[in-house]
Amino acid sequence: MSGWHKLAAGIAEQHETVQSAAEDAARQLLDRMVPLGTETTASWRVLQVSPSDAGPLTALARRRALPAITADTQQGIRRLTDDAGRELTAVRALFGARRIFSGKNRKEEAEQAAARLLSLHEEVTSTRLVPGMEGLAAWDGKAVPAVGPSDVLDERVGFDQRLGTPAELVGRHELDAAKTAITAIDQALHRESEFRKAVDGAGNAVRQAEVRRLVAEMPVERLKDATSGQLRITALMDAGIRNVQQVLDQQSRIRSLPGVGDTTGNRMVGAARTIWQTTMDEMPIRIDVKNRSQATTALLAALRVWDAARSIRSATADLAAADAVRPLLHNLDARTSHVVLVPQTRTVAELRTALAAVERRGAVLDAGTGTAGGDPWEDFLSRPADYYAMLAELGFLADDAEKSQGDLPAEIVEAVRELTLDTTHLKASLRGYQSFGARFAIVQRKVVIGDEMGLGKTVESLAVLAHLRARGSSHFLVVCPAAVVTNWVREVQAKSALRAYRLHGPARDDALKSWIRGGGVAVTTYDILGWVDGRIPEGAEPACVVFDEAHYIKNPHAKRTQRSTALIQRSERALLLTGTPLENRIEEFRNLVGYLRPDLPVNASEISPRQFRKQVAPAYLRRNQEDVLTELPERLDIDEWLPMSGADEQYYRAAVVEGNFMAMRQAALRAGARSEKMQRLVDIVQEAEENQRKVLVFSYFRDVLDAVVSNLPGTVFGPLTGSVPAATRQSMVDDFSRAPHGAVLVAQIVAGGVGLNIQSASVVVICEPQLKPTTEWQAIGRAHRMGQLESVQVHRLLSEEGVDQRIIEILARKNQLFADFARVSETADSAPEAFDITDAELAREIVAAERERLLSGG
Repeated sequence: MSGWHKLAAGIAEQHETVQSAAEDAARQLLDRMVPLGTETTASWRVLQVSPSDAGPLTALARRRALPAITADTQQGIRRLTDDAGRELTAVRALFGARRIFSGKNRKEEAEQAAARLLSLHEEVTSTRLVPGMEGLAAWDGKAVPAVGPSDVLDERVGFDQRLGTPAELVGRHELDAAKTAITAIDQALHRESEFRKAVDGAGNAVRQAEVRRLVAEMPVERLKDATSGQLRITALMDAGIRNVQQVLDQQSRIRSLPGVGDTTGNRMVGAARTIWQTTMDEMPIRIDVKNRSQATTALLAALRVWDAARSIRSATADLAAADAVRPLLHNLDARTSHVVLVPQTRTVAELRTALAAVERRGAVLDAGTGTAGGDPWEDFLSRPADYYAMLAELGFLADDAEKSQGDLPAEIVEAVRELTLDTTHLKASLRGYQSFGARFAIVQRKVVIGDEMGLGKTVESLAVLAHLRARGSSHFLVVCPAAVVTNWVREVQAKSALRAYRLHGPARDDALKSWIRGGGVAVTTYDILGWVDGRIPEGAEPACVVFDEAHYIKNPHAKRTQRSTALIQRSERALLLTGTPLENRIEEFRNLVGYLRPDLPVNASEISPRQFRKQVAPAYLRRNQEDVLTELPERLDIDEWLPMSGADEQYYRAAVVEGNFMAMRQAALRAGARSEKMQRLVDIVQEAEENQRKVLVFSYFRDVLDAVVSNLPGTVFGPLTGSVPAATRQSMVDDFSRAPHGAVLVAQIVAGGVGLNIQSASVVVICEPQLKPTTEWQAIGRAHRMGQLESVQVHRLLSEEGVDQRIIEILARKNQLFADFARVSETADSAPEAFDITDAELAREIVAAERERLLSGG
């Protein structure tokens, strides 16, 4: 019994030692866990582990490895340890010297203990307790393999059971990239002002180089102009000093010239400095892609660095991710090999997403700061509008604040100025006039933004939506033609932090559910608007609705107009975007304003343009390219007046005899290679290829487009027509943009002239004059818009006799009438159509005139 007692006591002691060591190890690890999240809420708990934690982890593993003890065995061990221990102590009174000296009572107790020991011995021998204990005693804890940090959550360790919530393990290699990125993010936030100063310095260097070039071209006679003719420059001319820059370069020599002296010399140098400084003050920066100077390259590199740094402040989701994981990454011990992540109020998947967001932002910073290499010119060419927006923000472009305000009343201008635009959810940089337009829309709530093509009405709208999102609104709706749904979805994703949903096509049901549930920008079409109606629950009503190409709803009797106006009336805010608010009649313009502001008394007649502009001003803002885009390349308009070939005349006479107005308009291209217009078009395309340009060819007629495609040489895309699905149109434009110089995109002017951005082309050909100048201007605006780097050539193919000449004469009157009514500011100069005459009336007038001209002789 004494041997069994020792065996049981050894087992109990061993188990207690292993259990105690494991408990101490678990407590040590748990005490090192720290919360991660905000000051008030722990999103996760984290534990850093390293190879030095092998001891505690192995102690936990030993406890898990302890042999299992059944309840009977456990009871037997307890009796052999406790009960038998007491009896063995008491029974010693029956043996040796104790037997002689023990009293009667002691002997009686000893005899009773002996009896109990005999009984216990009999019980033990009748069971498998002793072999079981011998098996337990044979277990050696030192034989348990050491456990490393990678196995901290392994089942054989058992630590995960103490965490209460399923945890995950992240390896150090998964954290190092995020740790580097968070350091870059924090440095960028801290150094943004430094990067901005670098841009200022690089920009001034470019300006100074340009000023030096210009001043070197200024004849020295300009010194007389600068001093109102008070300076005599004969001495300078005699000394070979011919321009103002030479005066600055040879200051010391000038003072010693014969007949000059210090006083006159100082006046000459002072006048030259005045000219230089005035030129400098008024010098906008232009990026010349054909002359990539070292100074301009340095400026683009500095802009890229600054843009990457400052973009963090507007990347709210990435900043939030950085804030969430910053304590973990900053406190990451050099010895840490793994991190245990325990979710609290947020999942581990969300933490991994935050780490990935930080890594992505770090990669953007690497690319922006140049650590990832790359030519800054490539980045500029991929997004020139962003670079010019930055230059405008820094004052390097001569944006005219007054012109950006249109012809608004003073009280509205003041209210717009007082509003601070929240760009937290906006990724794009805004030009000054774009910021003004967005704030105007926010202040006035329901407006028409009528900026000329290419000025960025889309990004102005996104700025409005981003501002409203920052103020708590969640759901927004964009209605547009099907051709530009893809472009809108792309713009929302690229230029804002808002989610975009395509409510168009076979997946629109799922997209609608996701938008209702999560919020963001839903993009649908005028045709689908009827399907959307009635499906939006009260909690997801749009805080703002945007109608792109809003002239689509000029007719109040059309169903799409009625659906649109019903939505406008229900919405608190609405933006109508159109560069062509009038297409046929002034009443159309009045309709658009009336949808938004029925309270405005727009009752001015056709003979009161000034009063009309004043009445619509609270709801209408329009700016023109030439006034707000000082960097926009030159546009060269070329009217190609061509004679008719014999084949052309035959087709034309036949159309006149039939009285077929549309056939008359396309007759000059029906003869294919025998057509004078077609031959000239081929010449234009070949010349464009030689000059490393791409070409857009527009016509109203599908037959003309087919003839153009079959007759043009080289790489031709299209025809892009109204029957081409919206997604395919965008893919066609993308393929054209990637094509080499000399490529041609052939498009129907009413399809390709709306909503698409095609800055890769710099030659535009219009095959016949359009009945609506708005159509032509929209088409030209696809190429001549913000972001265009090349000068744009616009070729109009016109027949010297016939319908083309008649259309040009009549439409000249329309241009002037619209200028009187739709140019709501003195800067407006887009001249779209506004003459009160229908297409049918115009056609009848022209057909009658041509019959008289051609057929009066029988």
